[in-house]
Amino acid sequence: MPPLKVLVADDEPPARRKLIRFLQSEPEVELCAEAGTVAETVAAIRLHRPDIVFLDVQMPDGEGFDVVRALSREDETGIVFVTAHDHYALRAFEVHALDYLLKPVDPKRFEAVLRHARRRIERA
Repeated sequence: MPPLKVLVADDEPPARRKLIRFLQSEPEVELCAEAGTVAETVAAIRLHRPDIVFLDVQMPDGEGFDVVRALSREDETGIVFVTAHDHYALRAFEVHALDYLLKPVDPKRFEAVLRHARRRIERA
């Protein structure tokens, strides 16, 4: 089975680096890109076609939800929202997010979310 292609999108470089460190310890995962804005994220999704996007909710040029709205059927990807605010959870699941991570991200929770996302993608 090919590696899971993952994109990390967060406007805060330290937050991106932390998620990337977690991903680097995971077998069968390939970091295909990282982004810091809504526009960069949409462009990276269209270019790299990741299986999963770890997506911050609040970004300088909009919200992670703007990324979801900008995607077409051809751009379909699994979204895991990553934020310090739990009040976005309901909204995340309304747009069919695979999962939801709260910052600061706990390594064990990250592993569980990645396993869950991988299973959902494999079944699709």
